[in-house]
Amino acid sequence: MYVVDGHLDLAWNALQWERDLRLSVQTIRAREAATPGKGRALGTVALPEMREGKVALCLATVLARSTGTPSPHLDYPSAEQAHGVATGQLAYYRALERSGHLRVIRDREALEAHVAEWKAADGADGTASELPPPGVVISMESADPILDPSQLEDWWEAGLRTIGVSHYGPGRYAGGTGTDDGLTPQGRELLSEMQQLSFVLDLTHFSDPSFWQALDLYEGLVIASHNNCRTLVPHQRQISDDQLRAIIRRDGVIGAAFDAWMLRPGWIRDVSSPEGLGIGAVVDHIEHVCQLAGDSLHAAIGSDLDGGFGREQVPADLDTIADLQKVGELLAARGYSGEDVANVMHDNWLRVLRRALPQRLPAPHKDSR
Repeated sequence: MYVVDGHLDLAWNALQWERDLRLSVQTIRAREAATPGKGRALGTVALPEMREGKVALCLATVLARSTGTPSPHLDYPSAEQAHGVATGQLAYYRALERSGHLRVIRDREALEAHVAEWKAADGADGTASELPPPGVVISMESADPILDPSQLEDWWEAGLRTIGVSHYGPGRYAGGTGTDDGLTPQGRELLSEMQQLSFVLDLTHFSDPSFWQALDLYEGLVIASHNNCRTLVPHQRQISDDQLRAIIRRDGVIGAAFDAWMLRPGWIRDVSSPEGLGIGAVVDHIEHVCQLAGDSLHAAIGSDLDGGFGREQVPADLDTIADLQKVGELLAARGYSGEDVANVMHDNWLRVLRRALPQRLPAPHKDSR
């Protein structure tokens, strides 16, 4: 069964982590064998394994912050630097598209053509290399690279479709994970501009005050691209049952993340081991969303694989992104119908994207790609 993943930091891994995603995961690991740092030689995501695991489409991020607390390759001293990094990541996706390694999906017509081709290939015999290239819908994780809300239309024209306004810490537009800060005045203005342009609002990484303020102000489509359930793993990074119900009432979708810190209570980064933790824990969070909703229409995958960590911080039975297929197998083993499994594996994200994307846009000029 083909997969839609709600959150992958592909460009950040390629540019800030210096990983050539055209190569296999095993080759990237071998190249990093002598490289110090968290997650090095333990990556799980590359384009060949996405094809192998039938990851037909993902929300692929541009990621750069400017919170006032600089961090190498992630958090920059100025918004202008964050802007430059994020536009470079966007250019990377265009370069991969130009060379045929992936497709940037900008409108509904392109989405339907891409899905039709993957459906046809999914039912045919053949190797992973014969499958179509994966598609990406461009998402932003932290709106800090947007210099001011008036610039938002430029980002839309460049292909951005989904925005998570905050990340970790006090963002320029809203308080994020680890804070009790709400929306800033510019954040309120940003949400208004986002609504005018029909962006999808990603509620992931909002502080609790920012979450509720944004939901009150924003009338457009909302999702939580990579969020797990606070009831199962108590932490502010997770979302509460009240927040889950609020997203469900708005016909939003919640993507379950594979970060072990979000799957096992009491997990300590760089100390705890994934031993004994399986992908079944991810399915527990998916089931919790389904139980709250009373159906399978709001739970999905938002893996966040290689989101600053590798195999040392994911379920022990996951080697590469190809193992996302195990989610469907486990759901079926728990008694979910084929339709329910398809909803979680791809159809729920596709429903959101069909509503969010414009019907048809002119083809981009060659010199802009």
